[in-house]
Amino acid sequence: MYEQFKTRMTVMDHVNILTKMAAGVLLFFLVIFIHRFDVMLYMTLLMFIFMLLFSGTRLKLVLAIFSVIALFSLTSSLFMIFYGDGLGTLFKWGMIHITTESLFRGLHLSLRTLTVSCLGLTIAFTTQIVMIFYSLMQHLKVRPKYAYAFMAAIRMVPLMIESFFQLRNSLKMRYQMIDPGQYRGVRRLKHLLIPLMSQNIRKAHRLAVAMEKKGFKDGPRTYYYRVPFSFYDVVFIILMTAVVVAAFLLAATLPITGLEDVR
Repeated sequence: MYEQFKTRMTVMDHVNILTKMAAGVLLFFLVIFIHRFDVMLYMTLLMFIFMLLFSGTRLKLVLAIFSVIALFSLTSSLFMIFYGDGLGTLFKWGMIHITTESLFRGLHLSLRTLTVSCLGLTIAFTTQIVMIFYSLMQHLKVRPKYAYAFMAAIRMVPLMIESFFQLRNSLKMRYQMIDPGQYRGVRRLKHLLIPLMSQNIRKAHRLAVAMEKKGFKDGPRTYYYRVPFSFYDVVFIILMTAVVVAAFLLAATLPITGLEDVR
């Protein structure tokens, strides 16, 4: 599932997940305190380029997911745009009052969302779920029984989806031989939910017993995968710092709107 969308390996694939998560949290708090519109505009542009360069995933998939996020971020800012306060009226109709201030304030909020989302997508495209829990166990001393339990639960999701499609296809064949009144409305939902829940409860129980027998419990362990901090983490930190510094420098030397404070 993870490898089929990858086209190449990048620096981000070798960065420790804890470093990525820390960078994401710091970027989130940074954009909250940035009120210059040009800085956010350049930062969003640079983070978008960063995502395209270092995601290492099919371009169509990256652009498709980014388009959905951009649509939702713009939609979430419409309330601020349509009903904001300001002096420079651009459009007014009934309760809707779009001003210059509310427009840039809403767009600024969207740019914040897109900036953080670009880094989040890059992290998602370059991180294997298994490595997240190995890194948590090795560096943050998360108990193995919790980490392996989460890994097992995540591994169960594709099995649940596969079971759902198999059950749905079998029900389509069965419905051809029974009266339509027997599978309409709530009955159709019961035909899907009850067998699906019972199947996956049995699978989860067998998996739990197998893990217990194999020794997946607390205590000293050895790890097949090692997730160390490396030189790639330093390179990643330098790249992120360069993106932030470049955004401030570009806003100072090549301002687009000249808005200093959009609060």
